[in-house]
Amino acid sequence: MKFWEEDGLKIGIKDSDEMAAMRESGKILGEILFELGKFSREGVRCDEINDKAEDLMRQYKVIPSFKGYQGFPAAICACTNEQVVHGIPSPYQLKNGDILSIDCGVYHRGFHSDSAITVGIGKISEDAQKLINTAEKALQRAIETARPGVRIRTISSVIQDIVEKKGYSIIHDLTGHGIGKNIHEDPIVPNFRDSEPGPILQPGMTIAIEPIISMGSPRIKLLRDGWTYVTVDRSLSVQVEHTIAITEKGTEILTKRPH
Repeated sequence: MKFWEEDGLKIGIKDSDEMAAMRESGKILGEILFELGKFSREGVRCDEINDKAEDLMRQYKVIPSFKGYQGFPAAICACTNEQVVHGIPSPYQLKNGDILSIDCGVYHRGFHSDSAITVGIGKISEDAQKLINTAEKALQRAIETARPGVRIRTISSVIQDIVEKKGYSIIHDLTGHGIGKNIHEDPIVPNFRDSEPGPILQPGMTIAIEPIISMGSPRIKLLRDGWTYVTVDRSLSVQVEHTIAITEKGTEILTKRPH
C-alpha cells in the first residue's frame, strides 16, 4: 500500500486490489446492517440484535471489527434514545417510540469497513424523525462533497451547517476517521469546523464519515459500564455512518445498503 503524508499524517492509498477487498467488506456490512435494521422492532432485545449480527457475520465469513477491540465485548454497538455511542448490547427490550442506533464493523480480506444506522421502533415522534432525517441529510451531503482535492474541513463544515441550521447539536468529542487495514486510521474527520483544515483528499483514500448529533446539549458523559456515552441532559441522540472511497471521479459509498 502507498501512503499520502501531510502534516505528520500517514494516510493509506489503496491500489485496485486493495480497493476491491474494501468493496467486498463494505458490501457485506451494508447487507448485514440492512438485515439488522429489519430485525430491530418492538419487543426485540438489544442483545438479540447482537446475536443476529454474529450469526450473519458467520454466514458471510467475516470477522467482527468491534468485538475484542480495546476490550469491547460485542459485535455491534447498540444505543437507544439518549445513548450516544459505544453502547454494549443489553437485555433492554425495545419499546414503541424508541430510536436505536446500530454501529457495526467487519473485517474481510485484510480490510475493515464501518457503518451505522439509526432506526425508529414502531411509531416514533415527529421530533425524533426530524433528528434522524437531519443526520442522514448531513451524511449524504458530506459524501457528495467529498472528492479529490477537497480538504477534510470542507466536509466537516457541510455537516455542521446542516445540523446547526435545524437547531441541533454536534457531539464534538466524537468524529469520523480513516479506515483500511485498521478500523481507526488517519485522518480524523470532524463533524464541525476544526482549527486545522485537515488533509487534502486523494484518490485511493477511504474514510468513515459519521455525523453524531443530539437534540439538546452537545455534552456527553460515560456510564459505569466504561463504554456507553449518553447526553448529559438525556436528550435524544443519533449516529449515522458510511465508509466511502475517494475515487478519480469523486466518491463511492462502500457500505451502501440494499433497497
